[in-house]
Amino acid sequence: MMFFRSAALFLSLTVVVSFAHAATAMDDRFLAARDAFAKGDRAKLSRLAPELRGYELAAYIDYWLLLGRLPDQLDAADARAFLASNDKSYIADKFRSDWLKDLGKKAQWAEFDAEFPKVQSVDQELACYGLQSRRAKGDTSMLDEAMTLWLTLLEPPESCRPVLEALIWEKRVLADEAWARVRRQFEANKIRFARYSVNYLPPSQTPSNAQMDMVIDRPMPFLLKLPSNWAEKPLNRELVVLAIQRVARNDPRQAAEQLTRLAPRLDADQTGWAWSQIGWKAATSHMPDAVGWFEKTGDVLLSDEVAQWKVRAALRAGNWGMVRNTIEKMSPALAALPEWVYWLGRAYKAGGMTTEADKLFTRISGQPNFYGNLADDELERPITVPPKAAAPTREEIAAANSNPGLQRALLFLRLNLRLEGLREWNWTLRSMSDRELLAAADLARRNDIYDRAISAADRTKNEHDYSLRYLAPFGDEVRPAARAQSLDDAWVYGLMRQESRFITNAKSSVGASGLMQLMPATAKWVAKKIGLNNYSHSQVNDTETNLLLGTSYMRIVMESLDEHPVLASAAYNAGPGRARRWRAEQPLEGAIYAETIPFNETRDYVKKVMSNSVYYSALFEGKPQSLKPRLGTIGPRPDAPKGGDLP
Repeated sequence: MMFFRSAALFLSLTVVVSFAHAATAMDDRFLAARDAFAKGDRAKLSRLAPELRGYELAAYIDYWLLLGRLPDQLDAADARAFLASNDKSYIADKFRSDWLKDLGKKAQWAEFDAEFPKVQSVDQELACYGLQSRRAKGDTSMLDEAMTLWLTLLEPPESCRPVLEALIWEKRVLADEAWARVRRQFEANKIRFARYSVNYLPPSQTPSNAQMDMVIDRPMPFLLKLPSNWAEKPLNRELVVLAIQRVARNDPRQAAEQLTRLAPRLDADQTGWAWSQIGWKAATSHMPDAVGWFEKTGDVLLSDEVAQWKVRAALRAGNWGMVRNTIEKMSPALAALPEWVYWLGRAYKAGGMTTEADKLFTRISGQPNFYGNLADDELERPITVPPKAAAPTREEIAAANSNPGLQRALLFLRLNLRLEGLREWNWTLRSMSDRELLAAADLARRNDIYDRAISAADRTKNEHDYSLRYLAPFGDEVRPAARAQSLDDAWVYGLMRQESRFITNAKSSVGASGLMQLMPATAKWVAKKIGLNNYSHSQVNDTETNLLLGTSYMRIVMESLDEHPVLASAAYNAGPGRARRWRAEQPLEGAIYAETIPFNETRDYVKKVMSNSVYYSALFEGKPQSLKPRLGTIGPRPDAPKGGDLP
């Protein structure tokens, strides 16, 4: 629960999964081999390998042995033999990627080109080796692909640097484009990489280390100590806007004062970008001046992040014209996201363009997400659960039971090697049909691995089982706990689905535990508040105790936040104080409050919790639902917190 740990939860959970099978001697040997690999003990790994022949995870032993022979001792024939014997498996694709990266480092392009088309999962490092190979063969079309990386690949792996530098050598990138890259890296706070990118500038425009230090670490003194002739050099003008950007990160108003003073000596592009940075930082702080500052950006091209915050600032201000104009200028990929399709539809509707608005709502209606739900509401279509697909047949269940990838995933989970289990599970699911996915979901449910059951059921395209997609385990414990606190059980389940995916022993990287992901300090505070005597944190993963503490905290938070589930959901993730501060001076539509939450994780969390609650209600009540009434209106920011300080 609470305070920024949900987004990375499923990569950082440590879980003890209860399976019927006891750990075997082979399991122990495998864990010992894994430990030997992690410690670089090749001798021990080699000794254990023969003892693990025939074990379900034996391919991992072979993989670790092969990795130990990179970069100098691996024979290509051995590599191909491993790939052939483990064809189409996750570990084969992982090894092929590792091998290709080694070949790329050595510029062994003939061998690289033979294997590269076969890899299924290409990360950015490997993709850049692919571009390097094409350049080595004289394929100049790779420069076009490299150009798309220039402003988007802000933290390039080593393999991408020759690709980007090829643009310099071929004069596809000049000083203006180099400065644009540096600006983008400042915007993304990739300062170390911005320092590297200034080396792409011509000598007359390359700042010294001392100048960069000043702009980055002491931007206000830099701006206040500018010489009278500072604007005569292009280098100084660029450094000025970078310094203004750095000031805006902490004080948009002070940055605006400096830009107003210095703007007459900057060009339109520099001024527009600087105002966009000020508007962006003001918008994330919900400053009313954000809209006015955004209006000064002119025709400057906004990054995706800044464009989205320009829309959010306009939403809070009720400026539907700015909402419309900004979304219409977004990149096609960004504008196609459900949130911006929906808000463009709302802007059209506000302007009387109801036919155009309904076309946009129709485009995303029926999607099982926050904005699909809202589009259904705009079209006055009830939100319903799709017809339940036929249960998996005996043959489909048998196929799932015997699927090697799923079996490896289950074994990893039994060994408490969750990350490896998730990788195997997700890899195996990626090309499954709906029927295969439903059978995999059923397999996970029967093994009480509820998060993987949801993961599989979530992926179906045409045949659905929402009783698996929105699993509701522990009903005998959850519903009484919710009723005791006068809480909507659909909302409680919606929050738990987002928090822990019903893994009772879930523990996040920051220490939140159990079904309701309680932080230690919060659990202790709630236990004292409700008079739970002799509570110790060792009890937090007990299902009944976790639910008692979690639902009690939900009740306390609800009472302090106008009994509003949107505010309470935000508070559960980011803390009640923040949830209060994010309110406006005037009443706000619940959807606008959710969309303008400054923290990416909390914004996504609140949307998912509220959409989840709609589907749980539909399943529990057996009738259509609507999201808008649940979102309601968020009252104006109170002068003082209600209910005292909460953790």
